[in-house]
Amino acid sequence: MTSLPAPVVRVAATAFHHGDVVAGTRLVPEETAVALSYDRVGYAVMMATPRDLEDFAIGFSLSEGIVDRAEDVRECRIVAVEDGVECRMQVGTEIGERLARRRRHLAGALGCGLCGLESLAEANRRLPVVGSALSVSAEAVMQGMRAMAGQQALNRETRAVHAAGFLDPADGSVLVREDVGRHNALDKVFGALARAGRPAAGGVVLMTSRVSIELIQKCAVAGAPVIVAVSVPSAHAIRAAETAGITLAAVARDDGFEVFTHETRIRFGAASHVA
Repeated sequence: MTSLPAPVVRVAATAFHHGDVVAGTRLVPEETAVALSYDRVGYAVMMATPRDLEDFAIGFSLSEGIVDRAEDVRECRIVAVEDGVECRMQVGTEIGERLARRRRHLAGALGCGLCGLESLAEANRRLPVVGSALSVSAEAVMQGMRAMAGQQALNRETRAVHAAGFLDPADGSVLVREDVGRHNALDKVFGALARAGRPAAGGVVLMTSRVSIELIQKCAVAGAPVIVAVSVPSAHAIRAAETAGITLAAVARDDGFEVFTHETRIRFGAASHVA
């Protein structure tokens, strides 16, 4: 029986520093072809880190609109095969018919969550509006970003993977998932939340990456009202977040962050605006 690939691999590397050449090794993240199928019919192949793949399968299915609830996936088997890993899901006749009507095949290149779309209209599809009344303090957001750093086990080993997190402002807890692809990491978070019966509307999405359009699309579908990221967002992502009613904050550092859309969900306390 084929085993699942390890998420981290040690490889040989020759280091050149300060004029010296040293033979050594380095830990690097694995990147594996992950095929997602529904009732034995292949739908997509994504390149992903082979960890938390059931979370990934459920989160991907939800964010792609294949299923409406985690419970719609009746069974999910993670099977290692010669060329990668298969996520074999059973969904039943009604969802199978939905898939047949809107089938598209995509090859998920690293860093791109929109590969394989059949039209520009699909890439710029109308997003649901997130109407959550969530309110979170700026300090809680900063504490959540700091807490996420402590849970990035794969990145501590490799310094080469993205992390997505979910901050619950009620207790300050942070759920973290990692992957070579930032959109895969976010799918894993939404999958983990769905499997646990936790609504995305009740917390804050945290990202160690930049925010591009596909992350806003996934947050809108999940109903996540706030996303906070380390890097500067794209202009397209800002426009989409504004339209979808999502609070988008970024450039998160130890001393603060910047809010680009729907600022009212962030409580700044005694801080004052400076022109």
